[in-house]
Amino acid sequence: MTGFDLASFGAVALTSLLALAFLQAGTFFVARRLGRYNVVDVVWGPGFVLVAGVAPLVGSGDGARALLLFALTGIWGIRLGVHIAAQSRGKGEDPRYEEMLERSGGATERSGGGTASASAAVAIRKIFLTQGLAQWFVSLPLQVSAAAGPTRGVGWIVLGLGVAVWLVGFCFEAIGDRQLARYKADPDRGPVMDRGLWGWTRHPNYFGDAAVWWGIWLVAAAVWPGVLTVVAPIVMTYFLVHATGARLLEKSMEKRPGYREYQQRTSFFLPRPPRSGGS
Repeated sequence: MTGFDLASFGAVALTSLLALAFLQAGTFFVARRLGRYNVVDVVWGPGFVLVAGVAPLVGSGDGARALLLFALTGIWGIRLGVHIAAQSRGKGEDPRYEEMLERSGGATERSGGGTASASAAVAIRKIFLTQGLAQWFVSLPLQVSAAAGPTRGVGWIVLGLGVAVWLVGFCFEAIGDRQLARYKADPDRGPVMDRGLWGWTRHPNYFGDAAVWWGIWLVAAAVWPGVLTVVAPIVMTYFLVHATGARLLEKSMEKRPGYREYQQRTSFFLPRPPRSGGS
């Protein structure tokens, strides 16, 4: 195959959608059994790994690039899934989901720290369907690449740049999470985490997540029409900054002593050297 196969892309898109639907359905039943819906966060990363694995099996695109994208997505997605699972083990429901379900009339009583009696219909629509569609949309670079021909010429430079951006993002996310874990385990820690990467950006994990997906997009953009899927990393970055990520977290963090000063000296999202003072 030397070009882009539209029929192949259609098959990849449909198969990816079905695979994610089965994943979310299975996650929903596990969540109901556990009595908490935040288990859906654990399969956020692995859902993309599923698409990265399924897409090239159905598509007729370049196998070498598909293997690279599977490796990049797999390393990121599995690490993220394991990390979130460890973070949520033994804890109750995420306050975000409790608030969301209560606003929608989906939580009527609580049991064992969870929202066990939340309306199944509301939970499916507000949480599982929303996440599944978001996974499908953000994974469009993987899907389009699985129906595109081999990388040639200047495309190799774009692909190499994508791998470099992915590596920067993965390091920021993984190292940032590790530094935060060490901070939480330190009995002599201060009220605000401002060490390491957290001194360069207040959200190194969210920045890293965004960079990972810009890198994956660049790898897909190495061949036509992968560049057209740029809307995917834009949407991912929007979620990480505004919708469910950094801005939302800042609302609660601003209540901590010293956090206002931390905001003044440390970049919000994009890394840069800390300022000595001012805004």
